[in-house]
Amino acid sequence: MSDVRNKKMDTAMNDLLSRQDYLVTQANELARSFGNLRTFEHKVLDYCFSFVEKEDLKDKEYTLVVSDILKHFGLNLSGKNYNRVLLAFKKLNENTAIYMQITRKNGKKAIVMTSLFDHITVVEDGVIEFSFSSKIAPYVFELKRNFYSFKLSELCRIKSKYTISLLKLWNANAFGKWRDYSDPNSLPPSVTIQGTLEDWQSWFLGADEYGTPKRWPAGRFKQKALDVAIKEISELYPKTLITVTTMKHGRRVTGYTLDIYPISTSLIVN
Repeated sequence: MSDVRNKKMDTAMNDLLSRQDYLVTQANELARSFGNLRTFEHKVLDYCFSFVEKEDLKDKEYTLVVSDILKHFGLNLSGKNYNRVLLAFKKLNENTAIYMQITRKNGKKAIVMTSLFDHITVVEDGVIEFSFSSKIAPYVFELKRNFYSFKLSELCRIKSKYTISLLKLWNANAFGKWRDYSDPNSLPPSVTIQGTLEDWQSWFLGADEYGTPKRWPAGRFKQKALDVAIKEISELYPKTLITVTTMKHGRRVTGYTLDIYPISTSLIVN
């Protein structure tokens, strides 16, 4: 009877993981998460990540001022824009669920259901305090140290959330090599990003409020998401060559392989 129960539990756990897009086991996977965030929410999250320093402890609390965010994004200090920032933090609090599969000391597998932030506190004087979940903070620190090397000024220029997702994928798949580049004329390494259609849609589209992965027809996804991101990156870095190979099974699209060859880039890396 115990074996039957264990098999049923294994099936239930696997089913739970199959419904989630945010399974994180290493830092570069965190860079692929949160495809359900909108462009401005992505940028606010990047702004939060910019406060992280390599010496930080996992319980560190960070403080920012809303007016500084608005100035950074070139927005006027209006009530409408204050509301826009607070709404972005509300969405970050609601839409950054993370599921982690771990193995306990006794050898049993487990799923940790947590979120990116431990808390986000909004004060009436325009100050926002936040800290990252203790379970996720180590991944955030590793992400910032080894993978997340974009200048905020670069991200501010981006219009599409899909471009932000692709830029992060590019960096994450470079496995941190960009962080050693201080010369603006130096080139980050060429990378290949390969995934199934479901992988790409999870990276770009995320899930709905119930955790169900969003899915588009392959033609719509390529035209409205992948092609948009490639076009904008090509405009930002005009000498960067990006090729897309569509993988098929018969006539059915099963995935994409993206090869990025940075012939030249204006990206300045920490």
